[in-house]
Amino acid sequence: MTAFLIVLWLVGIILRIWRLARFFQIEGYDSRRYLRWLAGRIDRIVVVRALVSVGIAGVAALALELTGQESAPLYLAIWGVAGITAVWPEPVKEIKQKLRLTQRAIRLLIAAFGLAVALHIGAIGLVGALVSLGTLAEFAAYTVIGLVTYHLSPLILPLANLIMHPVEAGFRWMFRRRAAATLRRANPVVIGITGSYGKTSTKEYLAHILNGRFRAYATPKSYNTLMGVCVAINNDLSADYGYDYFIVEMGAYVPGEIAGISDLVKPQISIVTAVGPQHLERFGTLENTARAKYEIIEALPANGAAIFNWDDPYVRAMYERGYPQIRIGVTWQNTDLATQLRFHARDIQATVDGLRFDVIDALTGEEQPITTRLAGQHNVTNILLAIATARHLGMTLGEIALRVASLEPAEHRLQRRELPGGVTVIDDAYSANPVGAQSALNVLSLYHNGRRVLITPGMVELGPIQGEENRKLGRHAAQVCTDIILVGEEQTHPIQQGIREAGFPSDRLKVYDTREEAIAWFNTALQPGDTVLFLNDLPDTYV
Repeated sequence: MTAFLIVLWLVGIILRIWRLARFFQIEGYDSRRYLRWLAGRIDRIVVVRALVSVGIAGVAALALELTGQESAPLYLAIWGVAGITAVWPEPVKEIKQKLRLTQRAIRLLIAAFGLAVALHIGAIGLVGALVSLGTLAEFAAYTVIGLVTYHLSPLILPLANLIMHPVEAGFRWMFRRRAAATLRRANPVVIGITGSYGKTSTKEYLAHILNGRFRAYATPKSYNTLMGVCVAINNDLSADYGYDYFIVEMGAYVPGEIAGISDLVKPQISIVTAVGPQHLERFGTLENTARAKYEIIEALPANGAAIFNWDDPYVRAMYERGYPQIRIGVTWQNTDLATQLRFHARDIQATVDGLRFDVIDALTGEEQPITTRLAGQHNVTNILLAIATARHLGMTLGEIALRVASLEPAEHRLQRRELPGGVTVIDDAYSANPVGAQSALNVLSLYHNGRRVLITPGMVELGPIQGEENRKLGRHAAQVCTDIILVGEEQTHPIQQGIREAGFPSDRLKVYDTREEAIAWFNTALQPGDTVLFLNDLPDTYV
C-alpha cells in the first residue's frame, strides 16, 4: 500500500520539475538567474496547500490511532488524499512561451528526472533501513519524505544543469567549431551590432538597405547569444556561401558575452546603438553596461570601422577613445555641437504616416531627404546608423533613400495595423526601455480621431531605477492617453502612482491580472477610430 504513496509523490515531483523547466528555459538555462527568479517570491518554493493538506492528514491519522480505529486502508485513504491534494497542479493563469523541447531541454529533463527519482527513492530506502516503522509511522514517514522532496524539487533543475555542464560544454564546443569553419568558408564581411536597445531594428534596417545592391544576411529575430549566432551560421550560412555581408546582433547579460561572440565572428565593422538601463539589474551600473558594449569595438582590427550613436553620452565616450581610426558618428539631437561627425539629420517631422527628415553627409556635402513609414523619433537614430554603414560600404544616398522608403518595422517594434473594425493597433510589445516607451507614447499622441489607449505591464530589469522610471511612464501616459489598461497589480504599482500623481481620471484606469483579461477588454470596449498601444509584453517569469 505504501508503494502508492511513493509513486504518487514521485509523480508530483516530476510534474513540478516539468512545469518549472519552462521558467528555467526562459532564463536561458542560467542557474543564477533562475535561482534569483525562484527566490523572488516565497510561493515559488513553498506550496502552502501541500503543507496544510499533510498537516490535516497527520491530525486525522493521529486521531484514528488514539481512538483505536487505525487500519492500513484508512491510513492509505487519509495520506493518499493528502498527497493528491498537495501535488495536484494549480491552474496556470496564462502561458506566453511554452517549454520548447529542444535537444538541450530533453537532456536537462532526463537528468533532472533521474535525480528526482534517485533522491526520493534513496531517502525512502535510508529511512526504511534506519527505522523500524509501524503502520502509522510508515505512512507518515513516506508522506513527509515526499513533502520534503517536493519542496526541494525546484533546486533539482540547477543541480541537473551543473551535472550536465561538461556535456553541454562539449556540444557548445562542437557547435562553435562548426560555425567557425562555416564562417571561414563563406567569408562574408561581418558587421556586428550591439546596444541596450535599438540593435534589432538597426540590424533589420541595415540588412534591407544593403540588399538593394549586395547580398546581406542578418541573424534572425533576437538570436543574439553565442549559441544563437552559431545556430544562424550552421543553419543558414552553411547552405549559401554567396552572402557579401553577415550582420550579427550581439546581446549581453554579463561582461564577456560580446567578446565571446566577436571572437567567433571577427567583425570588420561594429555599430553601437545605445547604452541604457535595459538590463541594469544584471550589470549593476551603466558604466558596467558600457564596458560590456565596448567589447564589440575592441574586437575590431586596426583597419576596421566603427559606427557610433553620438547622441548617447556613453556611446559618445566610446567614440572619443580614438579606436579604431575609422570612426563614424551620427546625430540628430546635437547637430550644433557635432562638427566632427559625418552624418546628421535635421528638419525631422513625425506624423501618423511615418517620419521625414533630411540627412547630411558632412564629408561630401551631400544632402538627401529621407521618407519612411517607420514611426517613432528614436528610429531616426537607427536609420542614421544604417545609412552611415551603407554609405561607408559604397552605396549612394539616393540608393539608400529608396531602400529606406520601403522599410518595415521590426517585429513587435512599433508595428502599426488597422483592424477590420477600424481600430488602429500599435504593437510595441517586444520590450520596453525608458527611451523607447517615451517615443512610443509620442507616436500614440499623434492620433486624434478617437480614444488613445495604452495597454502595458510596465518596464522591468531596470534595477534600482525601475520604480522611478515606471512612475515617469505613468505620468507621461496620463498626459497622452484617454484610457490606460495595466496588466499585473503588484508590478504596475509604480505606474499607478505616476498616473494618480498626474490627476488622471480613475474611471479611465483599469488594472487586470492577466494579459488575456486586458485583451478581452480590448475586444469589447474599443470603437472605430480608437488607437491602442501595446507597450511591452513581459515573459512568463514576471506573470
